[in-house]
Amino acid sequence: MLVTVFVFEPLYTANTNLFVSIMAEVCSTCGLPKDLCVCGEIEKEQQRIRIRLETRKFGRPTTIIDGIDDKNSSLHNIAQKLKGYCACGGTHKNGQIMLQGDHRDKVREFLIKSGYPQENIELQ
Repeated sequence: MLVTVFVFEPLYTANTNLFVSIMAEVCSTCGLPKDLCVCGEIEKEQQRIRIRLETRKFGRPTTIIDGIDDKNSSLHNIAQKLKGYCACGGTHKNGQIMLQGDHRDKVREFLIKSGYPQENIELQ
């Protein structure tokens, strides 16, 4: 839910005082303006992400990433970016991202570059 706040700033001219309204969007969670909001960064720091390797049918390796909260970060977008970064196929289902092949190190690098803390990413 976005809240719009009107801020009136005086604009002085030669004859009259005019007030100009400037709209600033405010975050409903923290109450700060959207350009100063840190809610997304705080939520990234609170997530525990596991990256593990599973062997699927016919002995094919599959990288599984789970623990990414789907409320603020879209698993679909993260999966698309990871598939492009690792140059592989994959999908997202049931709160997990599955990539074809062993890409644990690349996924870890990508998540660190995306702003997730290194301490919260666990390789298995």
